Amino acid sequence: MKAAELKGMSLDQLDDQLAKLKKEQFNLRFQRASGQLERTSRIREVRRDIARVMTVARTKRAGSAQKSA
Repeated sequence: MKAAELKGMSLDQLDDQLAKLKKEQFNLRFQRASGQLERTSRIREVRRDIARVMTVARTKRAGSAQKSA
């Protein structure tokens, strides 16, 4: 997922995307533990996507708080 795509989303959409990615991360960890994971690089991709979503959400929240102050 690209950061440009995330910047166009609202905070609610970012929160939904974050929940979806965390659920996928849990499922990937479970698959790895049981030996069923085929693409191990997906764990790294999901972890980085989570970081991107959290970063964009944090900057949006900081920007909206700054405007209201």
